[in-house]
Amino acid sequence: MTTWLERVSTEEITRQAREIHPARTVLTWLAGLLFGLGWVAYKTVAVGWLVCAWSFVAVREGWREAGKSRVSRGAGRPG
Repeated sequence: MTTWLERVSTEEITRQAREIHPARTVLTWLAGLLFGLGWVAYKTVAVGWLVCAWSFVAVREGWREAGKSRVSRGAGRPG
């Protein structure tokens, strides 16, 4: 029966771990963070623009609809 450490190549893991450069790893994480921040900012602005544009059009259509129906004062009142 083999032990777990005998089945795992610890030398290979050690070799791969030594290939990792701390500065490059930190820069990669920083770049990923900035990329994510830019993506979120773009999506937020895009959704905000859609909300503003939709609200503007809804108000404009309400204004137009209100202009169509002229209410004559006094007409239709029981007398």
